[in-house]
Amino acid sequence: MTTATPEALTVPEVMAALRVGKSTVYDLIRSRELPSFTVGRLRRVSADSLAAYMQTRTLENS
Repeated sequence: MTTATPEALTVPEVMAALRVGKSTVYDLIRSRELPSFTVGRLRRVSADSLAAYMQTRTLENS
């Protein structure tokens, strides 16, 4: 049985997905609206966390 490894996105990838600037992404991370983790000194956001954030924002605006 194989399990899929969740994708870890970089800040620039999150910026592109949300079409926002770097400071906005870091503000979302700092406010804990967008969960993230570090690998050494590198900040990463799981694709699942980004999808959940986008889903939550979509539901709030409906």
